Formats: sequence, C-alpha cells, structure tokens
Amino acid sequence: MKLAYLFLGPMALFFLAGCSCVLSTSGGDLLTFVGCAVREFTFLAKKPGCRGLRITTDACWGRCETWEKPILEPPYIEAHHRVCTYNETRQVTVKLPNCAPGVDPFYTYPVAVRCDCGACSTATTECETI
Repeated sequence: MKLAYLFLGPMALFFLAGCSCVLSTSGGDLLTFVGCAVREFTFLAKKPGCRGLRITTDACWGRCETWEKPILEPPYIEAHHRVCTYNETRQVTVKLPNCAPGVDPFYTYPVAVRCDCGACSTATTECETI
C-alpha cells in the first residue's frame, strides 16, 4: 500500500533573514503545483555595522512527491523522500550601504540557476523532518 504525501520544499536560501516571497502566478496554480522550480525571492541582506539592503534573487521553491510503505523486513519501512533542492547555483556579491569604518561592506549570496526534486543536502538546503 502506497501512502502519497506532498512535502513542501525549503524556501530559505542558506538561512537568509527577513525574507518574503514574490509570487508571479495565481494562488490556485501554487496550491496545485507539484514539482520544483526557480522562483523570485526577496530577502533583507544584513551584517553587523552596515545598513540592510533588500535583495530580490532566485531561489528553489516547490513540493515534491514523497511516500512510505511498510515492509516485512528491517528497517520495516520503504521510504522515498525528496525535497525541492538546488541543482546549480551561482554566487553574487553586492555592497551594503552605510557601513561603519573598518567593516567589510561586501555581502555574497547564492542565486538558484536550476532546481530539482532530490535528496536533501544540508550543504545547500534547510532540511527538516516532518
């Protein structure tokens, strides 16, 4: 017996603070979308000694099909868990405004180029269990 679940993939890019999504399709499409895609994402880039800078970038967003089924031998469960994760990224560097003397004003962040449903890697994705 298969149990199908949808797992909402991670929205955060490397634990970015102050984020909000910029969604360009209708709410109905987002509720039924299954898969993984590059989406526009806005966050506030901050570091001590500098003012914040609002940045709009690309991030991975989506829901990937997952399932579990019981089996008779250890580990007694067969699991297929996939998350929306980064397949390819590039780095972008910006200069934060009004930094105090002696503070490095440059801030580097990743930009999603390609996203796929796959195994969760803590190197690029905030992995959480349900």
